[in-house]
Amino acid sequence: MSDDWRHGGFGLYLHWPFCAAKCPYCDFNSHVAAEIDQNRWNRAYLSEIERLAGETGDRVLNSVFFGGGTPSLMDPELVQSILDKVRSSWRLANDVEITLEANPTSIESGRFRAYSEAGVNRVSMGMQALNDADLKRLGRMHSVAEGRAAFDIARRHFQRVSFDLIYARQDQPLEAWRSELREALAMAVDHFSLYQLTIEDGTAFGKRAAAGMLRGLPDDDLSADMYLMTQEICEEAGLPAYEVSNHAAEGAESRHNLIYWRYGDYAGIGPGAHGRLTLGGQRHATDTPKAPALWLDMVERKGSGELPREALPRDEQTIEFLLFGLRLSEGIERERYRRISGGDFPAEKLMQLEELGLIQQEQGRIRATREGRAVLNGVIRELMP
Repeated sequence: MSDDWRHGGFGLYLHWPFCAAKCPYCDFNSHVAAEIDQNRWNRAYLSEIERLAGETGDRVLNSVFFGGGTPSLMDPELVQSILDKVRSSWRLANDVEITLEANPTSIESGRFRAYSEAGVNRVSMGMQALNDADLKRLGRMHSVAEGRAAFDIARRHFQRVSFDLIYARQDQPLEAWRSELREALAMAVDHFSLYQLTIEDGTAFGKRAAAGMLRGLPDDDLSADMYLMTQEICEEAGLPAYEVSNHAAEGAESRHNLIYWRYGDYAGIGPGAHGRLTLGGQRHATDTPKAPALWLDMVERKGSGELPREALPRDEQTIEFLLFGLRLSEGIERERYRRISGGDFPAEKLMQLEELGLIQQEQGRIRATREGRAVLNGVIRELMP
């Protein structure tokens, strides 16, 4: 088990917790701040990279991901400093992927040229909608025209540009989503993250929904129709779903996210960042405090922004492996499941799910079908040990 993480690879996640504004649907660890001392943040990131590299420096790093928040609010000099430290701390894979998340309102050509020169080679854009009324309803600060202009700038500086869209929005008809999706595909992207709008507790939308003030959300049947139509249209366009909510042309998949879904190892740095690290033959879960000020204080005073680690017991690793791996169209390797869990799936459960057309078994792998991924939580519940 000490080398199991190699099936997924090794990545680094860096969390930038600041945004220009908080979107009403967002439950990520993001904060609005009037002033940010980026030099202080730089020192903290470099310190954490050095600490974690001391434990994992013999590994090859496959990916780096700047997430948030809105990392495109980071000074290019800060990104450059971090990546210089990363390069001196780990051996990088020849095809290392370095992704930075961006919002259209913080994209301008000079800044993006500087990110590219620093080493960023992939951008993930939070477009969210191609409809001005819905962008406003989602609390986004850009218009469709500004989003398109930002996408064009990103494409000039980076070969790989992904963008996110949210569907199953309030009062959104099926045909309107079909039209919007085709419009998005015409923009010549090679990677989409397409998420159904979910109402999370603690968000502004969650509070409105609890008060009965969030109207026009689709019912389960319409949501399912939207999901299945999304799969069909993207597949026809050469961007099949390689994961439940992610579509890509062949070779354009997010290498960093594949580390998560293939249950590899990743170091998490920054407030609210999680990690999975196999050390001494044991996989550990790592976590950090969500409050930016508390995380900074811990790094500066204690030399670590990490909370006490937890060794993941075998049953939790088994559940995580299922939850992540079955999201992928490639599914999971059955023999690897046996090694992680110490057991096997009940034969009758596999047979029932296969007869229902929800899974397929082939060449030693178990994968959810398109219909199975539409009800994936139910499939996973049936296979849970």
